[in-house]
Amino acid sequence: MTAEYLVAVHAIVYLNHRGGYVSSEELAENVCTNPARVRKVLSRLEKAGLVEVKNGYLGGYHFPGDPKSVTLLDILDALDETLVATKWRSGSLDMDCQIASGMAGVMDGVLAEVNESGRRTLAGITIETIYDRLSLKGANHEKI
Repeated sequence: MTAEYLVAVHAIVYLNHRGGYVSSEELAENVCTNPARVRKVLSRLEKAGLVEVKNGYLGGYHFPGDPKSVTLLDILDALDETLVATKWRSGSLDMDCQIASGMAGVMDGVLAEVNESGRRTLAGITIETIYDRLSLKGANHEKI
């Protein structure tokens, strides 16, 4: 999972809260990042149909979805991300050591299990869930 995912979730929750169209500058200020990053992330969400874009002076981004049905998994999939990924693999298949030759494959399986478990969790958390948790304002927040 990358920081772009966090930008996307934050932006959609904010768009849901605000209603109407919101500029990338306003979104960037609320997310605490820069407008170019917001535009980059939200362009991917637009392609997936999770946000609408309107050009012009009164334009910006809009969340047209139902906050009760759009899940955090929908956002993850729109960004084509995985929860846990690695670019490096330990060991090597051609080594004459059972641990070294098998570790990468075993850990690939473990990471696949972690990703599947995480995907199930994200599928059960909607935009409305996040919004409701934020609305508790200082009460005992559940951890996601």
